[in-house]
Amino acid sequence: MAIPHLTEDQIRGWTRAQKDQWWLENVYRGSMPQLTLRSALCGFLLGGVLSATALYIGAKTGIAIGVGLTSVILAFAFFRMLHAAGLASDFSLLENNCTQSIATAAGYVMTPLISSMVAYMLVTEKILPWWQIMIWMGIVACLGVLIAFPMKRRFINEDQLPFPEGRACGVVLDSLYTGDAGVGIYKARLLAKVSVLAAAYQAAVSDGWMKLLQFKILRMDQWAGMKEPWTFHERVDQYYYNWAAKAGAAIPKILGTDVRVLGLRLTLDFAMLGVGGLMGVAVATSCLLGAGINFLVLAPLMIQAGDIAPRVNAAGVLVPLSRPEIVNQWSMWWGVAMMVAGSLVGLLTKPELFKAAYKTLTGAGNKNAKSDKEKDGTDVLAHIEVPLWISYVGVPVLGLLGAFVTHLFFGVPMWLAVVSLPLIVVLTVICVNSMALTSWTPTGALAKITQFSMGAMDASNPASNLLPAGMTAEIASNSANLLSDIKPGYMLGGKPRHQVIGHLIGVCAGTLACVPLFFLLFLPPNAEGLRSTATILSDQFAFPAAVQWKGVAEIIAKGLKALPPSALIAMGVAVFAAIAIEVTRILTKGRFPLSSVSIGLGVVLPPESTFVMWIGALFFWLMSKRFADARSEGYKRWVEGCEPICAGLITGAALMGIGNAILNVLI
Repeated sequence: MAIPHLTEDQIRGWTRAQKDQWWLENVYRGSMPQLTLRSALCGFLLGGVLSATALYIGAKTGIAIGVGLTSVILAFAFFRMLHAAGLASDFSLLENNCTQSIATAAGYVMTPLISSMVAYMLVTEKILPWWQIMIWMGIVACLGVLIAFPMKRRFINEDQLPFPEGRACGVVLDSLYTGDAGVGIYKARLLAKVSVLAAAYQAAVSDGWMKLLQFKILRMDQWAGMKEPWTFHERVDQYYYNWAAKAGAAIPKILGTDVRVLGLRLTLDFAMLGVGGLMGVAVATSCLLGAGINFLVLAPLMIQAGDIAPRVNAAGVLVPLSRPEIVNQWSMWWGVAMMVAGSLVGLLTKPELFKAAYKTLTGAGNKNAKSDKEKDGTDVLAHIEVPLWISYVGVPVLGLLGAFVTHLFFGVPMWLAVVSLPLIVVLTVICVNSMALTSWTPTGALAKITQFSMGAMDASNPASNLLPAGMTAEIASNSANLLSDIKPGYMLGGKPRHQVIGHLIGVCAGTLACVPLFFLLFLPPNAEGLRSTATILSDQFAFPAAVQWKGVAEIIAKGLKALPPSALIAMGVAVFAAIAIEVTRILTKGRFPLSSVSIGLGVVLPPESTFVMWIGALFFWLMSKRFADARSEGYKRWVEGCEPICAGLITGAALMGIGNAILNVLI
């Protein structure tokens, strides 16, 4: 069924009161269940599980994956099956929308655990208590919600901006419940089958699951005398290296450096195949290019020149060369320079975002809203909208509380934390405008503005730039994503108050799921029960976003003089190349296939993961070319089913990977 919407003339000519009255009469479904106990519980559970997978993928790639459509399909299929079995009534359209809003909020709340918070721990070598992380994340996320709702009336009710990602979710929801439900069932089955396949493979290559199966269930250690569980190798080149060790065959090297030290391994990682399919072939190719330039050319040259060498850490222990050590010593600098320069150029070349932000902050050009107030001062949606006084009171209170907590927990001077608060509002408006128009949130570039601004005021304390910038990024991200979640609710006639409550439930779900999981996965206790930040970065979990934050913080604290001349030259070339690439993208109107931010990301990602992501992206791109006919079965499976397949690959592999880490702690 076609979703009712205003025409362009109506959007331009009607007042906000007229638009609100039209929506109330033609779209609003006040009698339809929305935030029910079961939709809240379903969203809470789905949000916890999907936020855990988002943390797992974010630690590997630095990318915060969306979980909205995945939660929509899963909730639809689950309650459709319960309804068919006579165990429950079917989920309503708005119940599912509320569930996806909760799950999406949970999925995005974990981003400090792959970026600013991890960077702070790496720089200071301090492990923060879990309860401090939870409190800080909760306050920051709630601030994002409170800042977003006054903007909702301008961006959604008044300007009717598209929010492409949210609109796509609304269209999918409408098609599931008012169109051909078989399409939804087909996608759900596709997701489930792929999830089971990915989970089975991940279990077969995981030592924890094999310990459970072979030692605890089959007791093979007793009757077969096994000391270690037998597993398939996820790194398939390990079979060659095992044979080479016995046969005395040559080990591949580049300029005398073992390719394994450079991270050049051949891996079959189903989760990375799914991530590649979602990111697209252009972004994946850019990442692969960055990895190739760094690990095939620059890193071997710098090792040969001595600018990258084994070192002795503060504890007097020799740190041998490995991919993380190569990145931390040298490669990070040009990769971070390219990401920061590229993202800032991309932001600065969109002046319309700054113009829109100025109009939003000053009210310029909002004549219709003014005429509404002059006419009668009434709000026809007052009984279902979130009262504005909650934001007007809550934002200053929570803002000061957030500043105090940042000062108390992390040692940021109170005055500096307070000074950063006005920046949060301005940069959030820019971020929301960007999300509304493009579904792109420039949180990385915006955070760097705050990071450099705060660093200029206090360069001695890493927390002074990391945590205020982290607040900026998370509040802006939460506000933008909340409005993107509200868009399908507005399209389908949902109650705004229910969605904001749902978003807060999602914040709780994501925080409760991800913080304990972070400690289990990345800060496991040693034999003496002690935890160390040295376990955070590994060959499996590169934390690319945190490495970027850490690099900027160290430049602010130490300056560029401490770096070798080769690193400074590489940074200069990277900045020039990033500007050239972004300008070329602008001149070709986006047709130029490379992305400077993605090239920089490829530098800090493990090259084995980058290659697998490229394979996944290439596969789905080839399928889209082969099955171009929308009527064909191949188009239905590989083009329309791309997102469910990729979500299945990610969910199945990530959940098994998380379970494997937990089992290794428990067994």
